[in-house]
Amino acid sequence: MDADAIGWLGVAELGSLYRRRELSPVEVVRAILARIERVDPRVNAMMRVTPDHALAAAARSEAVFLAGEAPRLLEGIPVTIKDLQPTKGVRTDYATAVMQGTIPDVDAPVVTRLLEAGGMMLGKTASAAEWGWKGVSEAPISGITHNPWGHGLNAGASSSGAGVAAACGYGPLHQGGDGAGSIRMPAAFSGVYGLKPTYGRVPSWPISNNDLATHVGPLTRSVEDAALMLQAIAGPHPWDFTSLESPPQDYAGQLKAADMKGRRIAYTRDLGHARVDPEVAAVVEDAVKAFAAMGAHVEEVTPDWGRLGPELVRFFWPATFTARLRHLPEFESRMDPGFVAMIKSAADWTVPQFMQMRERRFAYIQQIHTFMEGWDFLLSPAVSVAAFPADRLQPPHWPQHPWDWLMWAEFSYPFNWSGSPAASVPCGFTPAGLPVGLQIVGRRFDDLGVLQASAAFEAARPWAQHRPPLAA
Repeated sequence: MDADAIGWLGVAELGSLYRRRELSPVEVVRAILARIERVDPRVNAMMRVTPDHALAAAARSEAVFLAGEAPRLLEGIPVTIKDLQPTKGVRTDYATAVMQGTIPDVDAPVVTRLLEAGGMMLGKTASAAEWGWKGVSEAPISGITHNPWGHGLNAGASSSGAGVAAACGYGPLHQGGDGAGSIRMPAAFSGVYGLKPTYGRVPSWPISNNDLATHVGPLTRSVEDAALMLQAIAGPHPWDFTSLESPPQDYAGQLKAADMKGRRIAYTRDLGHARVDPEVAAVVEDAVKAFAAMGAHVEEVTPDWGRLGPELVRFFWPATFTARLRHLPEFESRMDPGFVAMIKSAADWTVPQFMQMRERRFAYIQQIHTFMEGWDFLLSPAVSVAAFPADRLQPPHWPQHPWDWLMWAEFSYPFNWSGSPAASVPCGFTPAGLPVGLQIVGRRFDDLGVLQASAAFEAARPWAQHRPPLAA
């Protein structure tokens, strides 16, 4: 097999080749490491590569297949880990000078589960946003992570390295995290699949200050690969007291039941308030037609709760990060100016203000869940814009603000707060050839339903054949 083709293979394909002894895990690691060495200077997706870890795991997996033993779920499958997740003995910088050089003494649960399932860690992907604060793929300590569809363009939020790695053929599985869209936005901008599972489905540790709104999940090039990865990392864990007690399902094995006939699907073009670029809106509107063609009942809606989100998020997003005010005396000159401006804007907020706004947010969340009782899924744009220059917080043609990037990402944070499963599915391209993502939101706990709806759309509108120019 052509070594350069190996990085594009999915989990099932790799497993089949291993079982037939037509390919070995060691060959796969070496081929993808060579690909990263060649491609990554153009995109800057990797914060650091861990060849020793990957090759040692590959040797163990190769022995399993040579001995004819039963392979684990992800035996010999390459994975990457976001640089906001602790990895034992492997430097983790958290995209900030404040934490630069940290070497954790323990793996986060999601890392442990991927490795125990047979995954081979290739390295840490760039979390190109300081502490994950913005939807733009740039951080002071790592620079720009470039969109693979256009050098210098935004690859989206703090899991941007994972999204770019998936798009560039660095193996099939890439771990991301999503506090206000940081799985779905990179997926949309880079033209891959990103799933934010139900809150608690995958243990998140250390538990974020983001008031139980940060989710851990996969970025992949196919729905099946995401389903297999979710199966490996889901389930309760004692370190995360918010994790769900239910064990993981056979998500991948149930994708074939992805029948949309008769499903009730709501579609919103703007949630009643969000600005959306016309070229993005047109691609999403066309994508929604695919569900009607599959026999679903699709109805355009304007949720009453939608317009309540902007005021709430512009309070809670800065509040989430105000603990970092303590670092300003020593590190302000080495921190993202937008991040500094944001946390300073919230410096004088009081505990009573926070609790009153929290009460309002809980009411808002209840409205989302009540609304979803009438629908199987809600469709919307994943992001309001296509990729724009990554040295900006807002596209040039949008209103400018010292820190408010949320104006073009109004579709994502509501479902972090509600804990609902939500995915970004590649659904087409703008006239300039930039990817657009369709968001599929499900009822809380219906991760399988979102995966099935995603698989149905993937079958109707295949996307994996599209490869970005910077991955060539």
